[in-house]
Amino acid sequence: MKRLNRDQMAARVAQDIAEGAYVNLGIGLPTLVANHLPPDREIFLHSENGILGMGRAPLPGQEDEDLINAGKQPVTLLPGGAYFHHADSFAMMRGGHLDICVLGAFQVSVAGDLANWHTGAPDAIPAVGGAMDLAIGAKQVFIMMEHLTKSGESKLVRQCTYPLTGVRCVSRVYTDLAVIDVTPEGFAVREIIPELSFDALQDMSGMDLIDRR
Repeated sequence: MKRLNRDQMAARVAQDIAEGAYVNLGIGLPTLVANHLPPDREIFLHSENGILGMGRAPLPGQEDEDLINAGKQPVTLLPGGAYFHHADSFAMMRGGHLDICVLGAFQVSVAGDLANWHTGAPDAIPAVGGAMDLAIGAKQVFIMMEHLTKSGESKLVRQCTYPLTGVRCVSRVYTDLAVIDVTPEGFAVREIIPELSFDALQDMSGMDLIDRR
């Protein structure tokens, strides 16, 4: 079975970002989405360290050390882009001014709860950043993650066992196997990779899924 790679996952997320949307891309995997946004759509990328109007990652050798995203990765700035104080940036996030945020996750529950900042392990380093603010402030929360952990456990769960980032906040989940909506009835599958059956996906997810393809 050929799973989606990280760039393919990012490209799939980018398809669902509409013209004119204001979007925050979380640290890690979600930052790849910037490289796959359709060129014919005007989309405004926000970074919590105080940038609006980010573009693609710079080409090798063209990095500007003073222009970075919240994950300290070099980024570019589109014409009309702006820098501002991080307090203003958080006011945008908390004030409901972002249409979408794309975040990574350790777990997403069937109720839409999100756990993405701490595994609870004694030696783990907590790294919440602005995720809590984004999870409750954005109008839609898209999660981008591998479907299974390295040990083969589903990241889609009945109830999160890790500390929560946000409660009932997730709208849609994009994994390397499927696109899944969080609905009042449960996890609703919208797409599955070609080589995987619905029943196999359900077995890997450890719970009943709804087929809405």
